[in-house]
Amino acid sequence: MKPYIEEYQNEERIEEAVNDLKNKGVKSDDVYVLSHDDERTERISEKAETNTISSEETGISNAVGNFFNKKGDELRNKLSEIGFSKTEAETYEEKLDKGKVLLIVTNPEKYQLV
Repeated sequence: MKPYIEEYQNEERIEEAVNDLKNKGVKSDDVYVLSHDDERTERISEKAETNTISSEETGISNAVGNFFNKKGDELRNKLSEIGFSKTEAETYEEKLDKGKVLLIVTNPEKYQLV
């Protein structure tokens, strides 16, 4: 099933949303953040206690390939590997280009987020 996703501009609001999800029983292992800037993604992830999309989710061969890709290609690949269609990945990557941060929950059916 496709992951659940929300878009944010404000980092504090992301932390609140993550806390709301955790209060509803969503496990941290299923919560990810993604932004266009790796440092921003790491900072938000650490503060909100979430995951980032890494080689564990994408597989080592894709992670190596992403190392050589342009940033947009890397982000689209990460989104595709976590469960979004190519078209959806392109749409969300454009939003990342505009400064949005994505809050993603894998296994949304487990938490009735669909």
